[in-house]
Amino acid sequence: MTRTPPLARTTTRRIRRLLVVGPLVVLAVITAALGYQVANSSSSSTASPSNALRSDHLGALGEADGVVPDGVTVFDDAIPAVANLDPGLLKSLRQAATAAADDGVEFSVTSGWRSPGYQNQLLREAVSKYGSEDEAARWVATAATSPHVSGDAIDIGRSDATAWLSKHGAEYGLCQIYRNEPWHYELRAHAIDRGCPRLYADPTQDPRMPR
Repeated sequence: MTRTPPLARTTTRRIRRLLVVGPLVVLAVITAALGYQVANSSSSSTASPSNALRSDHLGALGEADGVVPDGVTVFDDAIPAVANLDPGLLKSLRQAATAAADDGVEFSVTSGWRSPGYQNQLLREAVSKYGSEDEAARWVATAATSPHVSGDAIDIGRSDATAWLSKHGAEYGLCQIYRNEPWHYELRAHAIDRGCPRLYADPTQDPRMPR
């Protein structure tokens, strides 16, 4: 009978172990890599600078509710937050944006039209942030009264754009409404001839808002 040398038997057992253990190690590496990619994807979406609401409520609210992705301008008809604005406001915004572009200024949109659900969510978050409904009302209106829900207001990003509008907006009927919100603009057609009306300190001073 032929005997297998001890060294050969040892080598064979090691090969068998490698054949069993090797795939398990590869599988573990692949699983860890996939786990890292999922975690990394989640953290990158949370870090999106567009607005804090998207990071917490991606599953509940989206562009169809008026959430604005990064890089949107007043010319983006495919974005509901822009497309659902009052036609007169949108026309004036685009006229102003075209003139501002000649000065090297771009109008980026941080918020425009909003669904009632989106507005209500913003209000709940404001109450949580500021500690009371009264304080939250200085920054966020109810869905029933918000000019964003009716499509009559837009929030413009970038300080150079709001500075341009502060200087030239009345020429297009575009006016800042609240002193505490230099980004919030609405259409006041009479401003073209008479200038923009006096600023309210904040939305609680606006007679359109409930007392």
